[in-house]
Amino acid sequence: MVIIKSVDIFKALADENRLRIISLLLTKELCVCEIEASLEMSQSNVSRHLTKLKTSGIVDSRKDSQWVYYKISENFRDNNMELINYLIATFRNESLLIDDIARLQKLDSREFICK
Repeated sequence: MVIIKSVDIFKALADENRLRIISLLLTKELCVCEIEASLEMSQSNVSRHLTKLKTSGIVDSRKDSQWVYYKISENFRDNNMELINYLIATFRNESLLIDDIARLQKLDSREFICK
């Protein structure tokens, strides 16, 4: 088990775009292109934030063919449920994050395929 330092977690959480990514990943595992489309951000910007989240131990990734999928780390989830519950409750009241989830749901309904 990898121990994640609190300071690394809070540094990673101290960015609005990374919070937006976490909000999406709390719903399900996502491909980078789904995150890009949902947040209306460039691939390089999304990748930079995902790298920070991965380095801090908050997210894990897996490669499937040419796509990389990200999810909330099981280790992070197991050791930080109170923080995750706080984030989920807080995210419900943030209009930007609500809009991000709505865009993700639209992608799902259109059977969005990464290119």
